[in-house]
Amino acid sequence: MPAAAIAGAALTASAYWPGLMTWDPVRQYGEALSGDIDDWHPPIMQWLWARLIALHSGPAPMLLLQLVLYWGGLALLAATQWRRGRVGLAWALLGCGLLPLGLALTGAILKDCLMAGALLVATGLLAADQQRASVALKIMAALVLLLAAALRFNGFTACLPIILALPPARFRRTWSRLLITSAVATAALMAAMPLANRLIGARPSGVELSLVIFDLGGITEHSGANVFPAQLEVDNPVRVNHRCYRPNKWDSYSDWVEPECPLGFTAWNDDVAPARVKPYPFWLHAVATHPIAYAEHRLAHFAINTRLVPLPDATERPVPITPAPNPWGFGITPGPVLHAIDALAVATAHTPLGWPIVWMALALGALLSARGLATERLIVPLALSSLFYGGGYLVFSVAAELRYHLWTELAALIAMVLVVAERDRLTARRLALAFLPALLVTLACLVTRL
Repeated sequence: MPAAAIAGAALTASAYWPGLMTWDPVRQYGEALSGDIDDWHPPIMQWLWARLIALHSGPAPMLLLQLVLYWGGLALLAATQWRRGRVGLAWALLGCGLLPLGLALTGAILKDCLMAGALLVATGLLAADQQRASVALKIMAALVLLLAAALRFNGFTACLPIILALPPARFRRTWSRLLITSAVATAALMAAMPLANRLIGARPSGVELSLVIFDLGGITEHSGANVFPAQLEVDNPVRVNHRCYRPNKWDSYSDWVEPECPLGFTAWNDDVAPARVKPYPFWLHAVATHPIAYAEHRLAHFAINTRLVPLPDATERPVPITPAPNPWGFGITPGPVLHAIDALAVATAHTPLGWPIVWMALALGALLSARGLATERLIVPLALSSLFYGGGYLVFSVAAELRYHLWTELAALIAMVLVVAERDRLTARRLALAFLPALLVTLACLVTRL
């Protein structure tokens, strides 16, 4: 089993060595080298990278860390079933690492991969703890989940169902206890990123404006009324916004597009920020004033994000393959293994295997079928984690890259593997129910593509 996990990691490492550096990790590596870190990308990742640079420069140490977490977490999870004599299930769980999206993405240095790896390790620790209750395992799992929550601002949605499964059952026995436990856990997970940023000393970058401006643009587009701050003195802002707004991502308001949108990031920093307008209160007021337009904007984006409808830009790659220019000359050498992994990931991305909404429906099916199964206490948190994290993009999303849903897909896949492994205990009707949501959602996706 360990040898198979090492082989899986070696497969991706050999294809993408020393690690694919896109625009985000290029910026992060520069900050890790200089120590001048801002919070545009998760500072905890730059801080970790700076520690790894002391061992070896370049992306290779971070690539190895990603792969150790990813395959190590799966191996840990598989080992819990191996020890119970369920050898076939153990191999099936380890095989989840061969998900095409996972194979391709873990070759790139991405916070999404690091977070997914941390969540896999936490899941493995949870499974081990459920077999032999251990305070040490609970603490280790909780710490890894706090790390995962510090890697994405919406990461707490993925971590919450798993961390709730760690305490003894008495903390969830009644609805009131579950509510209190959930509130405490949510607060701790949501505090992980800002606390880590503060301890690291990361500078504020105004990254929260991406969500605020994107939503203001969406509300303006769908309501026909300008909801941008009055300090943005633009003639006919509704018409200007119509030219800027894209339902799939916020980048059209960024400061790296040409020409820049007069209602975008630079204009806000130049004209709105000096007036001390608080972004989040202003955003909340716009949402409360135009709830229908906000809902239309969010639902349209969510449909694209989860691939309920196809991407507006058919040329956008589902997985990266081209390194970004960088002053250190870091690149990869494409070979047959890389081309095979990339081709598989690209091909499946245009099928239900690459549509996050289908995986969320699969997670729902696993949840509906879990009652009474031997691994119910593992299936439920995994299925809920997939649903919460994928569903969280209904609110917490400014782009529609498939990498955001690596954990959505992995958690759903593992949950369903655990369900199918118990098929002898399921009636035919109940087993059919497990796959019915995914079948219905797949049909809906196909209809939108006719």
